[in-house]
Amino acid sequence: MSLLLYYFGYCSNYQASQENAVVDFKDWQIPLGRRFRSLKLWLVLRLYGVANLQSYIRNHIHLAEQFEQLITSDSRFEVVAPRTFSLVCFRLIPPPNDQNNGYKLNHSLLDAVNSSGKIFLSHTVLSGNFILRFAVGAPLTEDRHIKTAWQVLQEQATTLLKDY
Repeated sequence: MSLLLYYFGYCSNYQASQENAVVDFKDWQIPLGRRFRSLKLWLVLRLYGVANLQSYIRNHIHLAEQFEQLITSDSRFEVVAPRTFSLVCFRLIPPPNDQNNGYKLNHSLLDAVNSSGKIFLSHTVLSGNFILRFAVGAPLTEDRHIKTAWQVLQEQATTLLKDY
């Protein structure tokens, strides 16, 4: 092992660490065990309070409902899974002659939207379909952000479908 580390240039750091010649700050962290996770939850509850935390979560769910309504209002898109809290799973419906059932189309839409830098979407593959995922999670998210995200999606979808 030390021969490999020496070959890749890590030998001096590795040896110093093994000989306790340096302070390894990585060893000073609080482990993420169950007790620490419960401490994080306690601190969040202490900081926000139960009522404010409930309001925060309900607001994100409401914003996700708004986004879901926008998706269902456009016949080019479909919601593919029930909304879970603030997560909306959807896809751009491919043209009927599409060979791969919209896999490449939705992957291209994901790349176009994310490269715009205005919003960020994640994805998953569900029953062989490439699915886009929109999650409301930032503390300062408002209605205007949902509308902007929808505009970005519509613009990129229109551009892609023209080229398709």
